[in-house]
Amino acid sequence: MKQGDTLSAIASQYRTTVNEITETNEIPNPDKLVVGQTIVIPIAGQFYDVKQGDTLTSIARQFNTTAAELARINRIQLNAVLQIGFRLYIPPLPKSDIESNAYVEPRGTQVSENLQQAVREAVPYLTYLGAFSFQVQRDGTLEEPPMTNLKAISDSQNTTLMMIVTNLENEAFSDELGRIILNDDTVKTKLLNEIVATARKYGFRDIHFDFEYLRPEDKEAYNQFLREARDILHREGWLISTALAPKTSATQKGKWYEAHDYKAHGEIVDFVVIMTYEWGYSGGPAQAVSPIGPVRDVIEYALTEMPANKIVMGQNLYGYDWTLPYTAGGDLAKALSPQQAIVLAGQNNAAIQYDETSQAPFFRYTDSNNKQHEVWFEDARSIQAKFNLIKELNLRGISYWKLGLSFPQNWLLIADQFNIVKKTFR
Repeated sequence: MKQGDTLSAIASQYRTTVNEITETNEIPNPDKLVVGQTIVIPIAGQFYDVKQGDTLTSIARQFNTTAAELARINRIQLNAVLQIGFRLYIPPLPKSDIESNAYVEPRGTQVSENLQQAVREAVPYLTYLGAFSFQVQRDGTLEEPPMTNLKAISDSQNTTLMMIVTNLENEAFSDELGRIILNDDTVKTKLLNEIVATARKYGFRDIHFDFEYLRPEDKEAYNQFLREARDILHREGWLISTALAPKTSATQKGKWYEAHDYKAHGEIVDFVVIMTYEWGYSGGPAQAVSPIGPVRDVIEYALTEMPANKIVMGQNLYGYDWTLPYTAGGDLAKALSPQQAIVLAGQNNAAIQYDETSQAPFFRYTDSNNKQHEVWFEDARSIQAKFNLIKELNLRGISYWKLGLSFPQNWLLIADQFNIVKKTFR
């Protein structure tokens, strides 16, 4: 959006209606658009504004079609001289198949109605719905999250339930709990039996291990645990997957990284979710949560260790609002959804900017206490950059953390560009 833009003018320009634009984008501020705010036009295909040096042939090549088809559909001569700024209609491109997952993290004893509604809205676009999380106890039993209606909602759209098993203890990943799980044969056997019984109970068909902050010396014990789990789960006809920290080399140091063996996981499990987000995080300085450069670096390293069809790229559905200046150990940034970020920008008359290097939107504002803030979040442009990376590198798919944070443009774009694979199990 630029200064002076209105939805009525945009709707007329793109041959749609104000209601269509407002409803599909769930625009929070239709009467007060924010400069720099991004809107997805709900049409089949897209429009392209001719630039200096463009020809029908060069444009056709860019969009994987032919000059003759562009001339026909736009009712112009094949040899016409294109004027700069002339708007061409580009027909829909062929869609590629991907798998998609989203985590859902219910709290308390029931899945809230708001969270259930967020799941209902997302499951048409999901291969998997990940229930976060089944927490392993030190005796090998599992503490379950609430599952209210999640199976029924998933089944309504043929979405596969994913059982997420973690070494969370007292709200944090525990290396000592990980040591027990991976090295005590009695606990390990108990846990694997518990997983099978629980998966049968709820109808899980993918078992997803998210063991983090493990001791570096437990790397091979984790690999062996996964081999044993794979053999058991495959006999049941189920999938096994893991979550991996975002590494750029096999020798990367740090307890978040060293026990995560990309090469071994690529050989053992059916697929991995690489957590390519949290460069910008609540306790760190203001920056993009998932900048495209570091994301690409991680995925390109992963491709040296495992095939593309096993790699699911992680993606955040949130941003952060930092209070400036940043000081280590100071106030934590507040998480917010893309929709909330737009509302906040509007309330503070802040223009949204777009950082081309990180491929992410941001803005700055001053609060009522005269404190400076910087907000980084996601929009249609930033998520499109990730979709382009998935297509370029032929990845298996995308995984979202987490449902309950409104980002309608993501679902508009994923449906427009991909066929979401739905799984069948015996």
